[in-house]
Amino acid sequence: MFVLLRALGLFVLTAVAEIVGCYLPYLWLREGKSPLLLVPATMSLGAFAWLLTLHPTGASRTYAAYGGVYIAAALMWLWAVEGERPSVWDIVGALVALAGMAIIVLAPRR
Repeated sequence: MFVLLRALGLFVLTAVAEIVGCYLPYLWLREGKSPLLLVPATMSLGAFAWLLTLHPTGASRTYAAYGGVYIAAALMWLWAVEGERPSVWDIVGALVALAGMAIIVLAPRR
């Protein structure tokens, strides 16, 4: 159980690092904010790459499973940071993606 909770926590931290790393340049390019936002964005994307190395399985499988968590985290970011409530279809899509992530993570391995 601890391994599963650790993996979920790593997935969430990884998603937040990637979202922040991409959102800050968005603010600079689309919203006219300071280009100094590129400094923490770069650090955040570096943290994202580092966090991927902490996952216990191979990089490709980790990244595939992480995608489901990323989708759910991005929708939570949409709501919490951008103030736009996800639609029912957004939530259904995130649940389907999380189900796919669970299949990848929980599948029996040799």
